[in-house]
Amino acid sequence: MTSSLHPQWAFAREIRSIILRFVAFAILVANFLLGGYEGAEGTHSIVVVGYLIISIAAVATARYIPGRSRLKTLFVILDALLVTLILYAHILAGPVTENHNLTTTSLVVAFILLNQAGLQLERRLVFVFSGIVLIAWVAMLAITAVSHHTADAMSLLASFFNQDLGLTVSFGFTASAIYLLARDHDRTRKEALRADQRRHNLSRFFSPLIVSELQERGEALGLERRNAAIMFVDLRDFTGFAETATARELALVLAEYRQLVSQTIFDHGGTVDKFIGDGVMAVFGQPRPTEDDADRALACALDLVDALNDWRNHGVRIGYPALDAAIGLHYGTVVGGVLDSGCHSEFTVIGDAVNVAQRLETLAKSLDSPLVISSDLVARLRGSIPNATWISLNSAALSGRRSPIDVWYLLRAMDSGGIEHVPAYETGVSQTARQRSAFQSCPTAPEVGTA
Repeated sequence: MTSSLHPQWAFAREIRSIILRFVAFAILVANFLLGGYEGAEGTHSIVVVGYLIISIAAVATARYIPGRSRLKTLFVILDALLVTLILYAHILAGPVTENHNLTTTSLVVAFILLNQAGLQLERRLVFVFSGIVLIAWVAMLAITAVSHHTADAMSLLASFFNQDLGLTVSFGFTASAIYLLARDHDRTRKEALRADQRRHNLSRFFSPLIVSELQERGEALGLERRNAAIMFVDLRDFTGFAETATARELALVLAEYRQLVSQTIFDHGGTVDKFIGDGVMAVFGQPRPTEDDADRALACALDLVDALNDWRNHGVRIGYPALDAAIGLHYGTVVGGVLDSGCHSEFTVIGDAVNVAQRLETLAKSLDSPLVISSDLVARLRGSIPNATWISLNSAALSGRRSPIDVWYLLRAMDSGGIEHVPAYETGVSQTARQRSAFQSCPTAPEVGTA
């Protein structure tokens, strides 16, 4: 997983890596100027010049073509080969002696470049760099030991297990520690990316407040039976518009519509269950039911009537066809949660209440009403039904359902120019949706015969 959760962090790591590179270059130059490399001046010159070229190339790559993992690996390999050259200059380039002149300033380059590889926070790079250096280092010590030993095996072991091998072991221990840190960071980053992806998936369904609560509490979203308010929102004549509109117009209208509906639902603490073309299914009471689910659902529906009226009228003024919205709202028992279906898991609710809400939305279209609600939802309201031009319809027959139900619906009013008026639940003063849902004045609704 090479992507970073925060790109600015990756940029900061690149800056630190560049700084360390030039620190290492300054040490190489200082060592070269101070001398002490009798017989190895040419090798050290090659190391200094080579490292400068590699550093410039690495900086240019980070600036102009970032994120190329193969180039990162190549630069790490080249750095390791330069460290190998430094070791060669001290161990094998000159006369084979007991003292290899491995000074602190010489060794610090190897450790600095190891840290530079570690700053990439990729264990692969640490493994490649340290592996090349350690293999070369141990091989050179072994060659030196063979050159010193006599026929006595103890002499060979004594030549190999000396102070220089201790330095090699120290380098290996440091490399192991950096590797473990890179591995832990890699695991943490993967967990953070998974959490971020999970949060992104949850944000498709829940309001930001609920998403935060779910992540903080770690609530399970398994299937459970509970009561909830179900809402279906759909557009009339959208199929006809989709057949004639350009792809760009269709995408723009659908995006605006979905954003408006989902944001209104989130503002009232609801959950978007799914988008189906121009249809939106929402739930109030999932994943956590509350006493005012019905009130919030109705307040949301009334706000949507307002918002979708304004959106429709704006579309008419700029030349789009009139896309009237129809909303069905019901309260009942559902089974809801995350449904695991193998390769794809989704949050959903199922049950008769869902079917009823969908059929109420269909009934709203046949009644030319912006909103139809069931008497079951009205019965669950903590306050009275908000004041509006409600019409009650007893024993309304729903398609595909044997038992009729009582419903309430709003009338849709048009002027001569085709502009839809806001329903009469507006009182003439600015009110929030929650204030409307708590409005205590019960309307006098005329009884209308069964459709």
